[in-house]
Amino acid sequence: MAILVLGGAGYIGSHTVYELIEAGRDVVVVDNLLTGFREAVHPKARFYQADIRKREEMDRIFETEHIDGVIHFAAFSQVGESMTNPLKYYDNNMGGTTVLLQSMVAHGVDKIVFSSTAATYGEPERIPILESDATRPTNCYGETKLAMEQMMKWTGVAHAMRYVALRYFNACGAHASGKIGEAHDPETHLIPLILQVPNGRRDHISVFGNDYPTKDGTCVRDYIHVSDLAQAHILALDYLMNGGESDVFNLGNGVGFTVNEVIDVARKVTGHPIPAEVCPRRAGDPAQLVASSEKAKKVLGWKPKYDDLETIVASAWAWHRSHPNGFAD
Repeated sequence: MAILVLGGAGYIGSHTVYELIEAGRDVVVVDNLLTGFREAVHPKARFYQADIRKREEMDRIFETEHIDGVIHFAAFSQVGESMTNPLKYYDNNMGGTTVLLQSMVAHGVDKIVFSSTAATYGEPERIPILESDATRPTNCYGETKLAMEQMMKWTGVAHAMRYVALRYFNACGAHASGKIGEAHDPETHLIPLILQVPNGRRDHISVFGNDYPTKDGTCVRDYIHVSDLAQAHILALDYLMNGGESDVFNLGNGVGFTVNEVIDVARKVTGHPIPAEVCPRRAGDPAQLVASSEKAKKVLGWKPKYDDLETIVASAWAWHRSHPNGFAD
């Protein structure tokens, strides 16, 4: 039986496919390649270029392959864009998930691990954030992800489908092999944007706001290595396969770093001065997002390997230095 990875040509999806293949799993990848890269798909995975919004395409895959469980990464994920083009996010994220769940129910596939986000919490009521804390998204992206979780919950009630939603924080870093890493167009994530400066692709890094209620006025985030996230998805799938009940888990290192601190670490790793310029705040950005991952560690047995920021940034720099133009290199 195979594992179906939707969005498996994207950043976190491709790293999860690599970890699954290395663990000896049979993997089927589906991606429409709107934001993913064919070159990022592991050569041992069976690949279908398809769109989860199209029921006939999803049905064909479930009829062709013997799927035992699904890992769902297929969603648009840019906070800023979600605020200026919310209907694009409702169409793809929620519309696509609706079709996916319909096809899963029709074909008797009853286990799904979902790539959710810390953006479901919005402006947190405490730090670190617990899974039981209130969910009040401050951007459309987080709103759609929360709605996708609820779709899985109620589908589970009606059709005995079990799900795990993994709410993770800032994914970063690159695979140890150097074969895959982070590549978005346009790029919106902080660490690759910072590393474009020493790579000669921009002359400075923009800091969006320095008047937040944090120690240096810049946003605080919890940075988690992409390979650690990939391992958590595999553990979550095994948890469901072993009879685990539907649940939600945070994934993070439990330590927050300000934007200025991340820039300082990048300066140390790259040996480049990396000039920074302050810009106005971005809409929908909470001041602090830091996770408590104790539940995932206790229930799933998850333990991050890459638990310090310098190691994470160094792995990202190794990829970006050798692939300054992403997969075009």
